[in-house]
Amino acid sequence: MSSANAIRNVSETALWVAVYRARESERADALFRDHYAGRLAGDRGMQIAAALPFAQRHSWSYVARTWLVDQIVEREVGQGTDMVINLAAGLDSRPYRMQLPASLRWIEVDLPEILNYKQEVLAADRPACALERVPLDLRDTAGRRALFQRLGDEAKHVLVISEGLIIYFEADDAAELACDLAVPSSFRRWVLDLASPALLKMLQKAIGGPLDQAGSPLKFAPREGPEFFARYGWNPVETRSLLHAAAKSKRLSFGMRVLSLLPDPAGRKPDKPWGGVCVFENSGPAQHKIRQIKLKK
Repeated sequence: MSSANAIRNVSETALWVAVYRARESERADALFRDHYAGRLAGDRGMQIAAALPFAQRHSWSYVARTWLVDQIVEREVGQGTDMVINLAAGLDSRPYRMQLPASLRWIEVDLPEILNYKQEVLAADRPACALERVPLDLRDTAGRRALFQRLGDEAKHVLVISEGLIIYFEADDAAELACDLAVPSSFRRWVLDLASPALLKMLQKAIGGPLDQAGSPLKFAPREGPEFFARYGWNPVETRSLLHAAAKSKRLSFGMRVLSLLPDPAGRKPDKPWGGVCVFENSGPAQHKIRQIKLKK
């Protein structure tokens, strides 16, 4: 990437991903309509996307991820979720573009600069549900635990989303976040996207350089796959392959369609490239695991 187009920080990845949502929304057969994505991406997002040809060729994965998470949100809200907490919310516009009940509380948590930018761009728009933005660096352990406790006390049935976040974590940090999220009993479900070690290696080679330079290297892809989180209070209940979702929605090139005919390893074969969206169910706090993680540090 040229210095002018280089990703400056992890928040700018949200600009680039918004480009793919905007392009999908322009299709006659769009899987979703995000009429806010183009404004949110802006010229800066277009510059970054243009400088990442590998990501552009595989933009189907970002589209599939958005589509799958949309389906999960719609289903969980329909089954009684009264609060959605979106960690590292970035430029997600679901509270504006989805048909959500006005009674639903939607909490966006992210760094102050990205939330301020988003508030500025969407100042004239109204969300469908009650929206609260919380400026917080999720590396602030005390701050996030206090937030989780407050929100856990204010809701009965919470869905947590961490889309495009966990891959930037160290394994111990991912485990500690899982433990913290498992403490409030009202945090019922957690949806996140996960990569296999083989896919992580491919991504590091293809787009890792610009992210490394921005101080946001790609790190986390557990060999155990979704089962990694079972030790920390979250049992996997659903896995959805991005490749298979993209094939179903006819977003793949011929070569990728051929690959999609292979069986889905569901993230449990570390030597197979795999990326997917996983849903977890809260099995209760794992305080002993939190203590073990702290001892390692």
